[in-house]
Amino acid sequence: MSSKAPEHRIQVTLDAVLQDRGMTLTALSEQTGLTMANLSILKTGKAKAVRFTTLTAICEALKCQPGDILKIN
Repeated sequence: MSSKAPEHRIQVTLDAVLQDRGMTLTALSEQTGLTMANLSILKTGKAKAVRFTTLTAICEALKCQPGDILKIN
């Protein structure tokens, strides 16, 4: 049995939703209180996990559903 963790197939489409809304990552950070560093990690797809509170704050600010920013390949 391999000790290597399986790769996930989740794609984060936060960048596209931000563009659709005409919003910058800085503005999203200001509206949600989330740090630019955490949002950047999420936006680039480098996050290994997402807290529900983070997802809720992002969705409320962008007026979207979690499925609008997370897709499975």
